[in-house]
Amino acid sequence: MMKKYLAELIGTFALVFCGTGAIVINDVTSGAVSHVGIAMTFGLIVTVMIYAFGNISGAHINPAVTIAFSFTNLFEKKHLIGFIIAQLIGAFLASGILKMLFFDHQTLGATIPFGSWHQSFILEIILTYFLMLVILFVSQNKEISQFTGIAVGATVMLEAMFAGPITGASMNPARSIAPAILSGNISELWIYILSTIIGAVLASFTWKVFK
Repeated sequence: MMKKYLAELIGTFALVFCGTGAIVINDVTSGAVSHVGIAMTFGLIVTVMIYAFGNISGAHINPAVTIAFSFTNLFEKKHLIGFIIAQLIGAFLASGILKMLFFDHQTLGATIPFGSWHQSFILEIILTYFLMLVILFVSQNKEISQFTGIAVGATVMLEAMFAGPITGASMNPARSIAPAILSGNISELWIYILSTIIGAVLASFTWKVFK
């Protein structure tokens, strides 16, 4: 199991380091990366991490995804806490390094609602719902499972592309928790923890209905 936990730690580290790193670097370079570039970075890092670690841990790299999987028969519940701890450690290591590199950045790429809290809350539920649907329906279909990384990465990129300016397009508690806590932007963090878990779990129930 230690290999699975290590895979989740490294995968989540890569996601947070590259994804939120793109946000930070875009800020300090006055938009050199661009919004499209940030969305592509998130999508591509998810894609490559799935292909790198999918055969070891499943490459959840997302506590909401792990929690949703625990509601199916595809994941042993006894490993739930271990996966989440590994994911959070990876996320905090990534945000910690970014804080050392860009110590004067105010958010470290934290997800902060552009408008009202309920706007971002509802959007994050829907975004995570669709993400988890794609994960389940593609990864569990033997005929197309080899395209899981591409399909999931494309979903992340698509959702970050259109919803990022409003919600930050988290879809992942670990991705939001680490930069928020290390930058001190925690007042609206609950939105990104609760909504993403709700969305992912709803998707697992939908998958079970179809199965």
